[in-house]
Amino acid sequence: MIILALYSCNNNTEKTSHPDNSHTAKNSPTYTCPMHPEVTSNKPGKCPKCGMELEQKTVNTNGAESIELNTLLKPTNEFVISDIPTIRMQSEQKDITVQALGNIAYDTRQTGNISARISGRIENLYIRYKFQKIAKGQKVMDIYSPELMEAQANLLFLLKNDATNNMMINAAKQKLLLLGMSENQLKSIIQKGKPDLSVSVYSNYAGHIHETGTAGSMGSGTLPSNSMGEISETSSELSLKEGMYVQKGQTIFNVFNPGKSWVLLNIFPEDVPLVKTGQTVSIIPEVAPEKKFTGTIGFIEPFFRPGSKTLSVRVYFDNSRMHLPIGSQVKSEIATDGISGNWIPKEAVISLGLTKVILKKVDRGFIVNKIETGNEANGYIEVLQGLLPSDEIAGNAQYLMDSESFVRTKNN
Repeated sequence: MIILALYSCNNNTEKTSHPDNSHTAKNSPTYTCPMHPEVTSNKPGKCPKCGMELEQKTVNTNGAESIELNTLLKPTNEFVISDIPTIRMQSEQKDITVQALGNIAYDTRQTGNISARISGRIENLYIRYKFQKIAKGQKVMDIYSPELMEAQANLLFLLKNDATNNMMINAAKQKLLLLGMSENQLKSIIQKGKPDLSVSVYSNYAGHIHETGTAGSMGSGTLPSNSMGEISETSSELSLKEGMYVQKGQTIFNVFNPGKSWVLLNIFPEDVPLVKTGQTVSIIPEVAPEKKFTGTIGFIEPFFRPGSKTLSVRVYFDNSRMHLPIGSQVKSEIATDGISGNWIPKEAVISLGLTKVILKKVDRGFIVNKIETGNEANGYIEVLQGLLPSDEIAGNAQYLMDSESFVRTKNN
């Protein structure tokens, strides 16, 4: 009995002490090699394979391991693990300067037209090439017209046979003036007593000559008045020739004055809400940067031109002293009004077409979060909805995306 009792006590003692030894072994530190994880030890030392110092291995609780595992198992297109620097949305007013490119163009409001007041044949043409410089009052061409000959003959007949009929004589004179004759030409035919075979056409404008169309069919030699053919701007030769016919009311030439010009600026869609008429624009011509000047926006076209992704803005200026070439390129800066709002850097936003997203900090990583954006200015984007001032986001979301990434947002 005594022997059995002693054996029973010893057995209980061993059972009681065994869990303590197991618990101590479980909580004892473990050391491992950074290069050879299979090498472990319960005390500091060196790796027998590479000689590196063994480092203490951190033992996580079951709860911590479970959190880490859940994090790692999240879809890569919804959750990104990274320690990239974060930022917060800034609420402030930004002074925005819009930069735009453009070119010098003719002010089409100042375009002059040289038209034929009578139908007839071109006897003499004094314009030899396209874009020829012309002065106001300069002779352009002489036109022979049977209609004009008949009107002159009627006036001379009245002066000879019914000189007292002032009403008819004045009506005949007025008709000749309406047909394009000048006062001097009218006085000349009355003094000579015989009609002129042709009438001269003069320019009422100064500038450069531009053709309105090409010649008609070779058989008729007629210059069509309505359907003009397209002219090749690479050729300087006029399509209009002596001997061709023109119709009454037909526009023969357009006269553009390079001194009356404007700047056409191309505004990108994101900058359109910032641009308004009356704003000051600083313009630098590329052909002459030293001729930098300022102007004001006079007109904003209310539509996008076909095939263009920009909106045209006109800046009026006087080119008579600057002599900037038509068609030359310019750079510009438009000083807009300050805008108050919530701003984040442009590189923090990922554009998915019409959708904009950011990467918001959650626990040990980032989740994709959809936002609504507004104005863009000086490398910043205005946030309208989808982000709180306390939210931390990735300062540069592009670093967390690769070329094959497909970002997906959760429906809240």
